Amino acid sequence: MTLRSLLIANRGEIAVRIIRTCRRLGIESVLAASEADLESLPARLADRTVCIGPAPPATSYLDAQAIIAAARASHVDAIHPGYGFLSENARFARLCRASGILYIGPTEAQLEAVGDKLRAREHALEAGLPVVPGGAVASAADALALAERIGWPLLIKAVGGGGGRGMKPVGAAGELPHALELAMAEARGAFGDPRVYLERFIASARHIEVQLLGDGTRIAHLGERDCSVQRRYQKLLEETPAPELPEPLAARVHGAAVALGRHLAYRGAGTVEFLVDVARGEFYFLEANARIQVEHPVTEAVTGLDIVAEQIAIAEGRALALEPSAARPSGHALECRINAEDPAREFRPSPGTVRRAVFPAGAGVRVDTHIEAGSSVPPYYDSLLAKIIVHAPHRAECLARMRAALAATRIEGVATNLAMHAALLDAPEFVRGGVDTGFFARFIASERR
Repeated sequence: MTLRSLLIANRGEIAVRIIRTCRRLGIESVLAASEADLESLPARLADRTVCIGPAPPATSYLDAQAIIAAARASHVDAIHPGYGFLSENARFARLCRASGILYIGPTEAQLEAVGDKLRAREHALEAGLPVVPGGAVASAADALALAERIGWPLLIKAVGGGGGRGMKPVGAAGELPHALELAMAEARGAFGDPRVYLERFIASARHIEVQLLGDGTRIAHLGERDCSVQRRYQKLLEETPAPELPEPLAARVHGAAVALGRHLAYRGAGTVEFLVDVARGEFYFLEANARIQVEHPVTEAVTGLDIVAEQIAIAEGRALALEPSAARPSGHALECRINAEDPAREFRPSPGTVRRAVFPAGAGVRVDTHIEAGSSVPPYYDSLLAKIIVHAPHRAECLARMRAALAATRIEGVATNLAMHAALLDAPEFVRGGVDTGFFARFIASERR
């Protein structure tokens, strides 16, 4: 099957990203947009735009029936869900199939296998991957009993999703009942699923993820990304390859990700995430994401691949063109997420109207964004404004290029974290490379002293 038209069930920079690949491939792009996004840059770039409902996500981007109705009315061949919203929703993928519309992504069974975090742990164990000690809990009594077996401190996590929602660190038994109640309420609100589980909290680990592509038979990895720079479990900066990660340990992590892909007979683009303790030479399966990731451009920079185009080719039924041993990365790449938030006010979101937007350009610089002068930043959605990506032969040159790119960026009208990124790139611990997930908290504390 060769696609002629595709509906993008998403917004913001990922919508622009998909539109550009569609244009290159000669595929008509149809944007499903909420009322708040009808005048957005993605709406102007798409070949057609169809309104799917009011601004709140529950009545637009999370309304599966509205999106299916828009796809039918637009007579498209396929739907690309991007990331977030319905991108890992097996029910939505099933609705697409029932409507005769191709879903750009894994099978429904694969979405169910990894979308439920407890089920994903089970599949990881079956595939021979090490997992963080933990398990499901339904009550405070369950949680206390499990906590005594796996040890303190621990982390409460939502079964139905990720991105930091429903996650609560707990250091002592007295904190657990209240933290459990909060986590379950947050999980119910974010994912419609109050179930949570516990894992032992590994304080000094690094967050390393491996990009996979699979066609249902062959699995290839595209190397790893280091996503350890995080604030409250939300990634801020990513790079590849992971600095100061010994090659033998990296090879073991890559092999584990491929083993899970083979176990699932995975089809499409996906990411397997790990906690890695470099000092001990140990790693643990964290979760798998059955979709494209926000940070995919750094992998594209070092491999020369278009991962969205690879997703489309696999969905069309084409065999994976890559060798299962992996594409060979070249150089180093770094991505900074520029958000509409105010670091001086506890990173409070900063909706409003962008008065000025100037972005860097030049060799080794890429900007993925959906904003320009006059763009509205609604209060309903994620605060991501742009991703600045740089590529260079070596990490030191990559850092220098990113410093210059950030210095050339101007965004006025809303508060951003631009200055924070600039300071972060000069932090000695980050410059040395190999920071753990606790780095950002230490960095912020030092900045405020």
